[in-house]
Amino acid sequence: MNTASKVRFVQWQLGDVRITKVVEGAEMVAPPQFAFPVNQDTVQTLPWLVPDFATPEGLLKMSIHAFVIETQGKRIVVDTCVGNDKDRSEAMWNHLNGPFLSDMAEAGFPVETIDYVLCTHLHVDHVGWNTRLVDGKWVPTFTKARYLFAEKEWAHWSQQEPEHWGDVMGDSVRPVVDAGLADLVSETHKITDEVWLEPTPGHTPGHVSVRISSKGHDAIITGDMMHHPMQIGIPELSSNFCTDAEAARVTRKAFIDRYTDKPVLVLGTHFAGPTGGHITRDGATFRFTGK
Repeated sequence: MNTASKVRFVQWQLGDVRITKVVEGAEMVAPPQFAFPVNQDTVQTLPWLVPDFATPEGLLKMSIHAFVIETQGKRIVVDTCVGNDKDRSEAMWNHLNGPFLSDMAEAGFPVETIDYVLCTHLHVDHVGWNTRLVDGKWVPTFTKARYLFAEKEWAHWSQQEPEHWGDVMGDSVRPVVDAGLADLVSETHKITDEVWLEPTPGHTPGHVSVRISSKGHDAIITGDMMHHPMQIGIPELSSNFCTDAEAARVTRKAFIDRYTDKPVLVLGTHFAGPTGGHITRDGATFRFTGK
């Protein structure tokens, strides 16, 4: 796995809502087998992926980033990446020592200004900066924020043994719960009049996406309901990491049907390059056009 140049901050304005992407580390270039049960030949069947989302050789371009939503005087961080100092089985994520928090501050979002932290689900690369290591102990990073976890998602993962990637619950989720900063919410929870959750199960049991609407402008943050724009061109393709691949396929196809050829900005939680764009019909299938 290689890294590409870092895209530090990208912003979108939708009515009164501003959304900022803050990348952790650098965008990645990886063989498709890392995330999907396909090879580079499959990627090359979708030439529109090049150059923003894939290389001509069929390698995927991907990103790990957080979104910050500013809405009605509140600041919401959506997904908190991998985090520093964590024991992880994946070498590229093990004991990171990156500048994510200083990048957040440089973008205008120091940790003490965050009102909510929302995790679309509780996988390793979506909860890492929930906590940071202080004097040998994992403590909540965003001490003035309420952390929002879907109740069904918490119910599933709180009963699991430490996952393949490491003790994700123990170092990145339970310390928040133990500190009394977590709220377990429904999968349709409304955070403000402009931001609410939309259930998108399959990748994990309680997975949610984030719907945004302001003054006639609309967007949705996918979470891992899809990992890469390739899954728009091949909707039946689920990732290697889905809890229920068939349920993920059903959810993704319904999502694509709902938002194709609609003026709704789709923001991919792992989409590289433009990251935001629209789903349109492309012959018998679909494509993603970044903007």
